[in-house]
Amino acid sequence: MTAYPGPALVTLATSFLLFACAAYVGRCRIRFGIKAPAASGHPQFDVAYRIQANTVENSVAFLPVLWVFACSVSSLWATVLGGVWLLGRVWYALAYARDPRTRGAGFLVSMLCFGALGIGGAWGVLRGVLG
Repeated sequence: MTAYPGPALVTLATSFLLFACAAYVGRCRIRFGIKAPAASGHPQFDVAYRIQANTVENSVAFLPVLWVFACSVSSLWATVLGGVWLLGRVWYALAYARDPRTRGAGFLVSMLCFGALGIGGAWGVLRGVLG
């Protein structure tokens, strides 16, 4: 087994979240008759599409800082912060789907975790380079 099972599980869970967001877009395409390559149409489809795009954008930034933090600071804390990031993203997606105006709290939770991982990871790398 890998030396980093926690961050690996968070990474897999993030992949499943990305899949779930894509599946939601697909369901909305079918439900509201939005034919590809259209990227807008019914308001709920537009919401689903934005949830997916925002989750992809955030995951692209999140995954590297998760792993840099895990390798240079702490696998355990990367898992904790990564897990909370993931919960924040799920909260964000569910809230956005219900009412886009309520997505802020989930977004804030995930961004705070991203910031902690990014700053902590940078500190860990610099400590290794300078130390």
